[in-house]
Order: sequence, then structure tokens, then C-alpha cells
Amino acid sequence: MKSYKRKTVETAKYLKARIEKLPEIGFLAGTGLGESMQSLDIAASFDYKDIPNFPISTVRSHHGKLLVGSMHSRQIIAMQGRFHLYEGYSPLDVTFPIRVMQELGVKILILSNASGGLNPSFKSGDIMIIADHINLTGSNPLVGPNEDSWGIRFPDMTGAYNERLTILAENAGKDSGIQLQKGVYAGLKGPCLETPAEVRFLKTIGAEAVGFSTVQEVIVAVHAEMKVLGLATITNINNPDKPVSATIEEIVATAKEAAPRLETIIRKVVENIEWLNKNSV
Repeated sequence: MKSYKRKTVETAKYLKARIEKLPEIGFLAGTGLGESMQSLDIAASFDYKDIPNFPISTVRSHHGKLLVGSMHSRQIIAMQGRFHLYEGYSPLDVTFPIRVMQELGVKILILSNASGGLNPSFKSGDIMIIADHINLTGSNPLVGPNEDSWGIRFPDMTGAYNERLTILAENAGKDSGIQLQKGVYAGLKGPCLETPAEVRFLKTIGAEAVGFSTVQEVIVAVHAEMKVLGLATITNINNPDKPVSATIEEIVATAKEAAPRLETIIRKVVENIEWLNKNSV
């Protein structure tokens, strides 16, 4: 059986042979948000099923395509669809694309997801900048032998979400007239949605949004010393005192409606990324 590292290098080599310019920015689109890359000038497109060693997205709203192109002269690799623990994938499977991005030289990672809102001041359709996260999945992609060429054994997660990227996103919202929220994201394994008692618990420990993704990828990105920006689209509000059932169809519809606003934020962040390079933290 091929080693995980060998698979990653093999996949990166396959992509390098088929793209003209290596990416510096990675983007990962969550549920219903595959249309948030309309501004990308696409140079190459790959179905996940055609990429060696790549997992296959099984969620209906995930397109399962890897796009490579440019935006504001920045080279970008974008995933239309991610992988989840609830699909039966291991933490290493879920984060495999981030390791491939690392091998390709990506230094900045922008992630989006669809989340349930826990903060009563949020409303459906809001976009929340992730300030921090709580890993409640019971999993961690760094468990096992450490690959020293990828990162240190004990990465510090105190600054997982880059402050400068957060500022760029906040400025993008102000410039575009898009009101952005900011808060803590709780990552669960899924796939069942939360009980009212679980919602009360999550609010008690400081979570303001909840979902089934993101934390695994962010852990690996921090291990890889990437700068991370997380954007959560609030698709429904969880009120444990007046619980309302949510369906995946409603969640996807809300995410799709918010996708143009999300794209605007991402486009403006990328447009001003030079400021980040000059003021790196």
C-alpha cells in the first residue's frame, strides 16, 4: 500500500504536469457554495474522480471539481466540494487536498462552509468570519507519526485564523456594503443535526455557529504554516427554546442565495492580498 506522503506527492506531480502556473492561494467551497468562484478565470478543471488518489465527494450539492486559474493576477486552486468525516472518510482523507495544496506551494487557504447559527443576533443568510473554532469531532488529522517535512509535531493553534486576512475580509464587507458577522465555529462529526440540548451546550461553551466541516482542514493548514481565512454562511438559526426543523434542501438553498455575497468578499480579499504580504503576521 502506498504511503500517505507518497500518494500526496504523486497527486501533486499529476497536477503540476497539467497546470501552467502553480497556485499561491487555495479555496475550499462548502455545501451549496460551489458557485462562489464565478470570478475565477479558469485555466484547468479536473473532476475529482480523474485525479489520482483523490477522494470522491458524495454530497449532492458538492460539484466534485478542482479548478485552477487566476483572480486579480493571483494563482488559485479551488475545490468545488469537500469531504466529511460523516461520509465515512478518515481525517487523513478529509485533509488530503490540503496536503496536495501544500505540495503545490499554497501559502494562503480560504475556506467556506454552511453553518447553523447559534448567536441570536445572527440571521439566515449572514456570512460569519470565523475567529476561532472548537473541535468536537473526536478526530484530529495529526494523530499518528508526524511528517517532519510538512510541519512540527505540536503546532500552536492560538492563531489558527489569520488576523490580517480577517481584517481584509472585514474591509471587503465594508467596501461592498455587506454586513459580516464574526464568531466561534464548533465542528461536529454529523451527519444528524443538533438536538435542542446540544444547542444549549454549544452556546454555553461559546460557539456561535456549528457545522460538520472545516476544523480538520484548518488543523492541517496550520501544521503546514498556511495563513487561513474561514467564512461560514449561516443557513439557519438554532433556537433551543423554539426549535424549528431544518432540511438539507433548505440549507443548500440558503447557501446558494448567499454565494454571490461570499464571492464578493473573496474577490476583494484576493484583490488586496498584497497588503497581507507587506504586513504579514
